[in-house]
Amino acid sequence: MSFCFVHAADLHLDTPFEGVSEMSGVVAEKLRDASLEAFDGVVRLAIDRRAAFVLLAGDLYDGAERGVRAQLRFLRGLGVLSSAGIPVFVVHGNHDPVGGWPGVREWPPGVTVFGSDQVGAFPVTRDGVVLARVYGISYGHREVAENLALRFRREEGPGLHIGLLHCNVGDDPAHGRYSPCSLDDLDRAGMDYWALGHVHKRQVLREGRPWVVYPGNTQGRSPKPSERGAKGACVVHVEGGEVRSVEHVDLDRVRFVALDVDVAGVADLGALRVRLVAEVEALTAAAGGRYLLVRCTLRGRGAVHTDLRCHGGVDELLRDLRDETYEGSVWWEGLRDVTRSEIDLEAVRGRGDFAAELLLRAEGLVAAEAELKSFVETALRGGAPSGVHRHLASTDVAEAKAVIEEALVLALDLLGEESEACT
Repeated sequence: MSFCFVHAADLHLDTPFEGVSEMSGVVAEKLRDASLEAFDGVVRLAIDRRAAFVLLAGDLYDGAERGVRAQLRFLRGLGVLSSAGIPVFVVHGNHDPVGGWPGVREWPPGVTVFGSDQVGAFPVTRDGVVLARVYGISYGHREVAENLALRFRREEGPGLHIGLLHCNVGDDPAHGRYSPCSLDDLDRAGMDYWALGHVHKRQVLREGRPWVVYPGNTQGRSPKPSERGAKGACVVHVEGGEVRSVEHVDLDRVRFVALDVDVAGVADLGALRVRLVAEVEALTAAAGGRYLLVRCTLRGRGAVHTDLRCHGGVDELLRDLRDETYEGSVWWEGLRDVTRSEIDLEAVRGRGDFAAELLLRAEGLVAAEAELKSFVETALRGGAPSGVHRHLASTDVAEAKAVIEEALVLALDLLGEESEACT
């Protein structure tokens, strides 16, 4: 028998968005509703695809307090699925452990919320045939360091055997250390498919028995790399008792985008503005009507470098771009300038003076990831030169590289290597 099911995770309903500054009222309202509308999209997707069931792999809410608006929207969606005869299986994660405040304590028929004491197992049937057996366990509290995957064991019986778990496979340091486990741990449980949550970047860690899948979150929450780009849920296609394919479907309503623009050949601020608008128009056309929050980095060498550095060029350009797109489908969240004037860096490296030493040190730091991480960690502890830690918000390597590049440009400017008179 052929069927499909929907796998989603990390809804973070009614989430407060992070790292977004100077928002207009229009943007703030769109962000406030985005996570709720993305969940509505999960519900529509399941109905449109005639899904046999829906799996929700934790962090339904953004915190243990579980806002009333989020809980009522969640209840409404589950009611729609229940009326359509689509069962829903839910586990809670580190953001929304079962010990949190429940403003809703009764769920519609067909909704199974797994407890935190032991792994539960429930069959899914259609016309008297067992399609699948879903196993799951919720977090009883936020800090779960136990490897919960070790509690799962396949039972005897027909159908596709699915593990539903919020966890960190491989103990990835980029994510919180909640229920860390390995692929081998998952393999030993005997499941056919692991429906995971916690990691916000979608990824298929293994294809084939067992499939191990993170669908990512349904709605991006900040400009961080793991939150950028398309977000949504997975439709899992099953045929002959085996998973045949996993299809990602975009459901986000607001999308965080990182845009890099090389200024080589750009003559002045007017030409740069035309270039930026064209780049974003292309992104908008590809986004399917979604609202975009764009964080742009200007790179490379060109004549426009001096214009950007003089008379508040970057800030004024950003303000102008925001004014034009205020009521449209784009918010220019930030504009970072790491451009350089057209100088000969090879000549600087070979001079043997302080500027050359500074350049070589910065380039070496950016190239050596381990050394860069150590530098950032020291800075965040306050061990770097005074004030450095204020410019590093996290240990994200990409962010640290960008900060160092920007600092190098500024330093060379101050040393007179790139300074050009403003007129």
